[in-house]
Amino acid sequence: MLRQTLGGALAAAIALSAAPALADEGMWTFDNFPAAKVAQAYGVKTDQKWLDRVQAASVRLTSGCSASLVSKQGLVFTNHHCVVDCVQSLSDDKTDYVKDGFLTTARTEEKKCAGMQAEVLVSITDLTADIGKATAGKTGIDFVKARDAAKGAAETAACGKDEAFRCQLVTLYRGGQYKLYKYRKYSDVRLVFAPEIATAFFGGDPDNFNFPRFNLDTAFVRLYENGKPIASPQHLIWQSRAPKDGEVTFVSGNPGGTDRMLTVSQLQTQRDLALPIGQLQRSELRGRLIAFGERDAESKRIATDPLFGVENSFKVFYGRQFALNDPAFMEAKRAAEAELRAKVAADPRLAADIGDPWGEIAKVQGPYADRFLRLRQLESGAGSLSELFLFARELVRAGQERAKPSAERLPEYGDAGLALMAKQILDEQPVDAALEQLYLGFWLSKTREYLTVDDAAVKQLLGKESPEAMAARLVAGTKLADPAERKRLWDGGLPAILASNDPMIQLALRIDPAAREARTAWETEVSGPTDRAAERIARAKFAAYGDAVYPDATFTLRLSYGKVAGWTHRGVTIPPFTTFAGLYDRATGAEPFQLAPRWVAAKDRLNPATVYNFVTTNDIIGGNSGSPVLNAKAEILGAAFDGNIHSLGGNYGYDGAINRTVVVATSAATQALEKVYGQTALVKELTAK
Repeated sequence: MLRQTLGGALAAAIALSAAPALADEGMWTFDNFPAAKVAQAYGVKTDQKWLDRVQAASVRLTSGCSASLVSKQGLVFTNHHCVVDCVQSLSDDKTDYVKDGFLTTARTEEKKCAGMQAEVLVSITDLTADIGKATAGKTGIDFVKARDAAKGAAETAACGKDEAFRCQLVTLYRGGQYKLYKYRKYSDVRLVFAPEIATAFFGGDPDNFNFPRFNLDTAFVRLYENGKPIASPQHLIWQSRAPKDGEVTFVSGNPGGTDRMLTVSQLQTQRDLALPIGQLQRSELRGRLIAFGERDAESKRIATDPLFGVENSFKVFYGRQFALNDPAFMEAKRAAEAELRAKVAADPRLAADIGDPWGEIAKVQGPYADRFLRLRQLESGAGSLSELFLFARELVRAGQERAKPSAERLPEYGDAGLALMAKQILDEQPVDAALEQLYLGFWLSKTREYLTVDDAAVKQLLGKESPEAMAARLVAGTKLADPAERKRLWDGGLPAILASNDPMIQLALRIDPAAREARTAWETEVSGPTDRAAERIARAKFAAYGDAVYPDATFTLRLSYGKVAGWTHRGVTIPPFTTFAGLYDRATGAEPFQLAPRWVAAKDRLNPATVYNFVTTNDIIGGNSGSPVLNAKAEILGAAFDGNIHSLGGNYGYDGAINRTVVVATSAATQALEKVYGQTALVKELTAK
């Protein structure tokens, strides 16, 4: 179904993906929003005052999601799946907030989310020329080091030691622009409300990335500072009415990443190498988590959240594979690339400046294939999902890197990022030993399988032990589950790390040279040359199309526009709305279509015609979860929580005919809070003017 769709309308749209955006396409930066185009298409004015208001109320969560301020007292609206890690960490074998929901009646009951930080963008500064000067004439690893050093220095200069802000130098257009994003950060984020997972994720994996949907994928957190809720006068106005068919909508959020500007050779490598290997490992990990959850009730509770994450990722990349396996899709990408190359060739001066970056990137695909598995198993994917190994890796590297000047460190250990890293390491959070053992055993076994038993790094990693025995020994022997021990090692720096006999720390130290070697080889042979060539492709696009081209997503604040609209596929028209009545019709009494007890009891109190979920034409991607969906007055109508099945190819392009954003409506959230959960104080706060 998905493959056939992608071969039709989406391929036609992608044929113009290098050119100015079509229809409702685009995840636009706030300093280059096409206001005139929106006014022409929808008759809506989005002036600077409008943009500033929306920006000031938009929130980025370090859980990888988006959100929005919706009251004067720091109340933030997002998705349930954006805070489920927090809900899980607050639960235990006696109180399961994931299963039963998290409700509060007073501020004193709001509980801190470990490791979570909220960020509000306050300014964007163009530093493209500065980075260009710092990297002039450099290639390969020298280019990477010079760029990263310049970025780190810029971040430090912009934020200094002011702990209220976080600065991030962002690469846009794959090197065509570099901009400094400055955020007001809030490190004390507390959970206010989360429904039961049976309600938030009603329909489970079968309904995921589909529509009709019936999900209350909502949650509220509150931002605190100095022990008190922050004042947030620049919040969005909560609109309790239902959206209207055809109504203009805007989505303000932080799309995590897209690959719409990749060359054809890069897409072929994704299709033939990176995606299949990732899917094989996700598939096996999914099976292991299912088996783990079948042990007993407590194991099922522990595995619920990670299984959801793995299944969601599997479905996302499944859709991407189908897109790249579609011949018409790839032919459209070739046509778009050929069009841009022809424009370059037609201008001798431009051609002399640009050269042949497409050919250079194609040559890099050989080293990419040679280096990919080693990088994945020893560096980028090391430890699988193990929190304990992540703690060890970051403690070891922080100890090593903090001993150097900031400009000489690995970029993630620069001064600008250390505060957040320390918070995520040191905040108290539960660690399940059995699940950790599963993750470590899986990673060790896959590393041995992919790199082979005879590989020097595998021998260094495992010695004479089996993956399963080593995983059991590491988890049983480590003290890193104790935040006090993590703090001791963080504060003690490299001397404390080197003196530690903790087996997880020893593992991280033992594998670190091989991991760094894999990373250096990758930056020298793959990412360095690729990034240098991609800069010139970006210059070619600017020369051909000006600023009418939007950048790939980078988990930074973007604004998309569209409207409430269903779609027609293969002769079947899908209406844009679902209702409470549809929820009760869809319920079967068996998972994942089983209603939570509160919803069974509340049926007669709810208006069955209330709009529950709806779809829009807005262009979004992962990371937009929790983004506010706004009307022309910048009032909030809902929160984006998913895309339809046709949108899974949206990583590579947008098709306005069938790509849809799936939204949970404020009309449903308001009524549910009041009539299902009895959260009258929360409703009063939301609806206060």
